[in-house]
Formats: sequence, C-alpha cells, structure tokens
Amino acid sequence: MKVLVTGGSGFIASHCLKTLLARDHTIVTTVRSAEKGEAILAAYPESSKGQLSYVVVPDIAQEGAFDHVVISDPPFDAVLHTASPFHFRFQDSKELLDPAIHGTKGILRAIKDNAPSVKRVVITSSFAAITSTDGHPDVYSESQWNPVTYKEGIEDRSKTYRASKTLAERAAWSFMEEEKPGFSLATLCPPWVFGPPIHVPESQAALNTSNAYFAMLIHGGWKEKLPPTGTWLWVDVRDIALAHVRAMEVPEAGGKRFFITAGHFDMKDVAEIAKMRVPEYADKLPTKLTSDKPNPLYGFDNGRSKEILQLEYLSLETSVVDTLKFLQSHDI
Repeated sequence: MKVLVTGGSGFIASHCLKTLLARDHTIVTTVRSAEKGEAILAAYPESSKGQLSYVVVPDIAQEGAFDHVVISDPPFDAVLHTASPFHFRFQDSKELLDPAIHGTKGILRAIKDNAPSVKRVVITSSFAAITSTDGHPDVYSESQWNPVTYKEGIEDRSKTYRASKTLAERAAWSFMEEEKPGFSLATLCPPWVFGPPIHVPESQAALNTSNAYFAMLIHGGWKEKLPPTGTWLWVDVRDIALAHVRAMEVPEAGGKRFFITAGHFDMKDVAEIAKMRVPEYADKLPTKLTSDKPNPLYGFDNGRSKEILQLEYLSLETSVVDTLKFLQSHDI
C-alpha cells in the first residue's frame, strides 16, 4: 500500500514509519521543515529508493494545507494522521486547539476532494478524548467521550490539551457522518505513551512529554518525590504504532474507535522497575516509594484492540528498561 503519514518526525509517527517500512509499505510523510525531512531519511538508510519520502507542510492548520499533499502518482491507498501538538509550553490555548481541530478537518476535506483512491484514514486521538475530570466511570472503553467544550479549552489551561484531542476527534466523526466520503475512518485513543524514541533528540529539552519524565529520573528529578502519575493507564509506543498500521490494514477496523492501553501503572511501578533493572539509578530515587493510585481505581476495556487489531501488549518492565537504556546510551 502507499501511505501518507502526517507529522513523521513525531514520537508516535516515527514508530509508525518504522513499522510501515518493515511491512513493505511505501510512505510519504509530512514534516514542518526540510531539515526534519532529511533527518527522517537519514534514520532509514536501508529503505529502498522511493519507499520513503517527505513533503513539507509548515502549518497544518492553514486553509488547504493538505490539498496538494494528498495528490500522488501512484495514488495513496491510506492516510495515517498523527500530526497534532502535545506539550504544555503553549502561551495561547489556540496554539493547541486550532491546529488539532482545523488540521484534522482539513486533511479529511483534502482527501475527499482530491484523493478518491484513499480507502482508510487512521487518526491518532487520545485517552484525553475519553476521560472525564468530573468523575470516572467504573470502566473506561471506547464508548465514553470527554464532555469538554472549546470554551473550556480556551479558558482553562488544564483542559486545553484534552479539548484539542476531543474536539479534533469529534470533528472527524462528524465529517464522516455529514460528508459520507469514499473512505472509512478508524481512531486510536492511547493514554500515557512510553518507550524509546526512534530519533536521538538534540537535547533533554527536545524530548517528547513522556520521555522527559524518564530523563528527569536519570538526572535526579525524582530523588525527593515521585512525580504525580496523573493518568494511571499506559501503552508502549511500539504497540500504538502497530495499532495504527493494523487499523489501516484490517478491513474490520473501519468505522471503529479503539482504546489502546496495556493497563494500569503508577510512577511507583516505574521507579521499582528502575531500581531492580537499572540499579545504577537507585540513588536517584526516594528510599521509600509510595503509590498515588486511588482506591478504587477505574477499570479499562481494551478488548476491541485485542480482538480486531490482534494486539499483544508489551510489559511495563520492557518499556521502562528500553527507554532508560536508550536515554542512557545517548547521554540524554
């Protein structure tokens, strides 16, 4: 298949590229600069000529940003839309909200109008689009939606990221219902995403959000107190990448939303694994480790991901150790 992947230099997207290449798909990925694009090509010198290329899209929220991108010869069969900002350094809430919402609607419109060959679109959503801060259900699954509004996302910074993911995904499903395009949609909702990155970041400051926590551990930032867990569910980046590719490949995935999680965890679990498996960091951690899991803690239902996408989730131990070893080996 020929696949368009948006935001190819991102943490999840870079693993999607690796998985797609391993399964012999041909890929074009969008990047914000030629520099990022060349870095991606350099990371895969073994890929056959023409199997991986890039196109520059400086601003995914711009009107018509994807119109020329989706036109290809030979044409695209599928699109993985992963591009959406995830950080807490924004000055204006619209820096997260508008690219997420407008970028999602924009690419779906571009595909419908200009790429009739595309039969499957997969969008990276988030557990943020499922979870609620106003009280949790007994069990979380794909059936729940975060009730957050755009107004709340603008006015309350603690809700901005959740609003960006929720409203972007809602916009995608609304588009499908109203426009009835010639392609089917699948969305994926992961919680915390752990695991080693593909690309070596230039500095600790350039790390993605989750890996920044592991770098803090290495550099003694957990010594006095463990950071708050926040969301007591996680998944490894290699599993969410495989989920994207299988959601693209498996016919039964069309029209479905997937909750992608390996299960419960807290930062105490991460610290215990670090002490046991990477003991050189034991002195970077508190002597006494305490859990911040609430009791009772909400459950989760990831059955659809196992049944339809055939996911077999990596263990937390594997994810934590691989991440710490990567950061250690690159002196980050």
